[in-house]
Amino acid sequence: MAQPAGSPAGQQPYSNGPVQNELMHSPDGQEYSPAVPGSYSHQTPAKVPPHQSSGQYSYSGSQNVSQLNNYQGPGQTLNRPPVAAFSGSPVQQPGPVPQGLLSVLQNSAAVSSAGSFPPAASPPVLSNWQYSQTPVSQPLGAQTSHLACVPGTGSAQSPSSLSGSTNPAGSYQYAASPGAPPLQNSYVKPGSAPPPVIQPLTPLHPPRPPLGVPPVGGPPRPSTAVAGPPSTQFLLKSAANQEGDAMSAASDGSVVQNSYDAIEGGGLMAPHYSPAAPNLKMNRSVGYSYPALPPGYQHTSPPGAPGMNASALQYPDGSKHFHQPALGTNHLTASMGGLSLQQEGLRPVNLLQERNILPTTLLKAPVPNLHEDIQKFNCNPELFRCTLTNIPQTQALLNKAKLPLGLLLHPFKDLSQLPVVTSSIIVRCRSCRTYINPFVSFLDQRRWKCNLCYRVNDVPEEFLYNPVTRVYGEPHKRPEVQNATIEFMAPSEYMLRPPQPPVYLFVFDVSHNAIETGYLNTVCQTLLDNLDSLPGNTRTKIGFITFDSTIHFYSLQEGLSQPQMLIISDIEDVFIPMPENLLVNLNENKELIQDLLKTLPQMFTKSLETQSALGPALQAAFKLMSPTGGRITVFQTQLPSVGMGALKSREEPNQRATAKDIHLTPSTDFYKKLALDCSGQQVAVDLFLLSGQYSDLASLGCISRYSAGSVYYYQSYHHKHNPVQVEKLQKELKRYLTRKIGFEAVMRIRCTKGLSIHTFHGNFFVRSTDLLSLPNVNPDAGYAVQMSVEESLTDMQVVSFQSALLYTSSKGERRIRVHTMCLPVVTTLSDVYLGADVQAITGLLANMAVDRSVSATLSDARDALVNAVIDSLAAYRSSVLSIQQPGLTAPYSLRLFPLYILALLKQKAFQTGTSTRLDERIFTMCQVKNQPLVYLMLMTHPSLYKVDNLTDEGALNVNDRTIPQPPLLQLSVEKLSRDGAYLMDAGSVMFLWIGKNCGQGFISQVLGVPNYGSIPQNMTHLPELETAESIRTRAFISWLREQRPFFPILYIIKDESPLKSSFLQNMIEDRTESALSYYEFLLHIQQQVNK
Repeated sequence: MAQPAGSPAGQQPYSNGPVQNELMHSPDGQEYSPAVPGSYSHQTPAKVPPHQSSGQYSYSGSQNVSQLNNYQGPGQTLNRPPVAAFSGSPVQQPGPVPQGLLSVLQNSAAVSSAGSFPPAASPPVLSNWQYSQTPVSQPLGAQTSHLACVPGTGSAQSPSSLSGSTNPAGSYQYAASPGAPPLQNSYVKPGSAPPPVIQPLTPLHPPRPPLGVPPVGGPPRPSTAVAGPPSTQFLLKSAANQEGDAMSAASDGSVVQNSYDAIEGGGLMAPHYSPAAPNLKMNRSVGYSYPALPPGYQHTSPPGAPGMNASALQYPDGSKHFHQPALGTNHLTASMGGLSLQQEGLRPVNLLQERNILPTTLLKAPVPNLHEDIQKFNCNPELFRCTLTNIPQTQALLNKAKLPLGLLLHPFKDLSQLPVVTSSIIVRCRSCRTYINPFVSFLDQRRWKCNLCYRVNDVPEEFLYNPVTRVYGEPHKRPEVQNATIEFMAPSEYMLRPPQPPVYLFVFDVSHNAIETGYLNTVCQTLLDNLDSLPGNTRTKIGFITFDSTIHFYSLQEGLSQPQMLIISDIEDVFIPMPENLLVNLNENKELIQDLLKTLPQMFTKSLETQSALGPALQAAFKLMSPTGGRITVFQTQLPSVGMGALKSREEPNQRATAKDIHLTPSTDFYKKLALDCSGQQVAVDLFLLSGQYSDLASLGCISRYSAGSVYYYQSYHHKHNPVQVEKLQKELKRYLTRKIGFEAVMRIRCTKGLSIHTFHGNFFVRSTDLLSLPNVNPDAGYAVQMSVEESLTDMQVVSFQSALLYTSSKGERRIRVHTMCLPVVTTLSDVYLGADVQAITGLLANMAVDRSVSATLSDARDALVNAVIDSLAAYRSSVLSIQQPGLTAPYSLRLFPLYILALLKQKAFQTGTSTRLDERIFTMCQVKNQPLVYLMLMTHPSLYKVDNLTDEGALNVNDRTIPQPPLLQLSVEKLSRDGAYLMDAGSVMFLWIGKNCGQGFISQVLGVPNYGSIPQNMTHLPELETAESIRTRAFISWLREQRPFFPILYIIKDESPLKSSFLQNMIEDRTESALSYYEFLLHIQQQVNK
């Protein structure tokens, strides 16, 4: 394989010693370079040995080709992948990072690629984030002298983000109010000249009165504030601070690196912090209230979204109380003692004999084997789950189990209950920056031990008062220590600049092809209907660009009687005309905006322009958005044909079947480079592709993938020829426009010392070794990470994982959402299998297989998935089973593993055969990488229900509706009867199959037609009939649809329907032309396991 031009001459392909586990060598994987945007690297893929064969299931010897689970042992040195175009000498950091399974260590998302920075160095700072006069370069995590003035004290306080929890109660949180001057960060060295006068800013949260009187011996009374004009007061305090307040600056008087990495706080590499001066007096009254959602942020979900009303946890009125015995020093250890393991998970299951192993209800995540006192605080598995709920003590034990270790996250999910802490104090470990959580230990009232790095930290004085119970001296009962999921209102120290307004830019393809599809009518009307529901505030800005072979801007200046169109025909050197009038305030210019949306669909109806300059249009959009950041929404209907980023067709329909030659890699790096530029300026790009022809989504998708955007694909969209797609676009666009959004976000995942994260999956850019840059974050995005056991977890009963998402809400509030999960550590192989989460394992393997398909070949990825099953079941057979049994035996916890992997092999992302269009395959791969696990599993293994005899037995009651709960059926035609009607829910599509002899009652009372022959061929809606059967069926289908962010079309099909083949293709357990049946697949697995 030729090396890309960016590689150093003579550079060897990187490897980690003998390549035992190629699956998931994905050199290309996410292609994240930790270098700052601007220096884009081309990675050098490792050479992959050619395969002997690549067919449907050519597994003879395939275990040596791409085994998923042969791990490199601990203690071997990791050679980092080379990253080109880094200004400075590459840094190689040898260390005992074992190559895990799924160690896609070639993926530059792996921790600390060669282009990243050693612990003592700092990453270069992007100029637009630099607020000090001179460039700063200090050790990461050094304490800042970023002053946040505390009214009522004679000093300034250092930010809690960098020095642990130091801000007293009631400290002002400075943020620019609308129209106020921009917030300046002041970095001061002790003894230097006084800082410039900073204009006082309106505090976001003025000091709150105490909740009742704190008991005697509580915090002292507040002192009187210094009199005088506010600006003078602030200057006095700032200047006073220079006299050497113990908490104002780092010990060496240095300033801190001004970057998101420093703001959120480093991982375990962060230096230890010197504790604050012991004699500091607390001069503020300590009183907090904990409303569930502060005023102006009551939009955990769009108005009217079912099941997502923001039912507030109103702490002040005592409606939610917390009961927890104090977690003493030995509480965790004592709680772990004498637990009886649920042996059901280990019961051997002979898969060839027990055919009915699919549960009749949706499979739930396994419950970690923790004492109930700990487990009751654990994170909801819908938000945060691990592939193994029993963590192996050593990498050797993990290698032996042949199972992947990783996490699956849904961090910004819409929640009906979310505790929000509005106090200014955020308590964090001084060493590893972990947020205080339910799994820390309190040694006494004054000290707590971090559950990730085990450092003992002081409990800040003001944290001793619990506003919920109004008791002083019970820090372990505060909400932060009672909730595994919590959100903090972040003070100004967590900002690099004042919160920007929400900015939404829409970019429309208006070429002849685009106008022909009629999409513009639907999109403009949906936008008109939802303008008032766009998340934001009085500062929200909006703009529009259209393009064909030229680029059209729209001036929406106040005072114009109608929008003014500005055409740029020079697409080789795009510039922005009148930049101040192209993005305008939504509220102040609403009439002009509405006029434009009403006229846009008609403006280009006579256009004969067939060319598409998507690349230049995106460059223009990026230039327009750079100053503020925000969201670009682009609609495209064909292959870009002129200007930068022009593409040529690479699909040959006759060769779709050959897994070797399909083009899964981008044909240009233009879109990736532009996406990284966007990420650096806090801009995300969402792509709506509405196309009947090949549009090279493999290349176009990069614009969203690396800028933390989303991809939507509507194959063969046409308002007349394919009307069901119109409803789908309407529904999904409404959700997209009105759902919650976070701006300027970063996410970091921390784990207990001894564990390490090495590969990330999802849509983002890895800014430093473990900091994910998310210019936008949305509630429908999922992420996955792979992990390894770097050091033995001896003497540890439990380990913890914590994700922290720092973002700006659409209301301009800086917030931090934290999820913490605690899992037990085990020492035996049987316990590792006992805690296996088969759905999470399947989800992680699917992510890894996408990377493998791109970096190697599709057949490699397929072989590797099969080998994952073979290896784990062979390890179980040889190491756990005491009595060798005939047949194919799996532990009960993994009984569905072969079925789920077979389902993955039959999914559009990985299936072979000519029926899958290339763009469709790529889109499914995008979904695998970006969807939360629950939706990914539904796409992979659909749910089948018999619905012609629904009853209220076991039904759910949701908002006064009765929702029937029919049992799940196996995905085989054996389960279908011509006398019945069956609903298949495949996530993004639903099929209602009506048998030829289906009861007359169902046909007339649910479908509203007299007999089977009268059912229309292209029926996609159930009529609203007032019969009990109709009400039950529609309630069930509506309830299924409500559970997800996308809109599944319902196709009602008969035996002779052309869509019957799509329905039967989802029958995972049956044989198809290009894939084995479930039973044949089990026989193949058995043959390999028994070798």
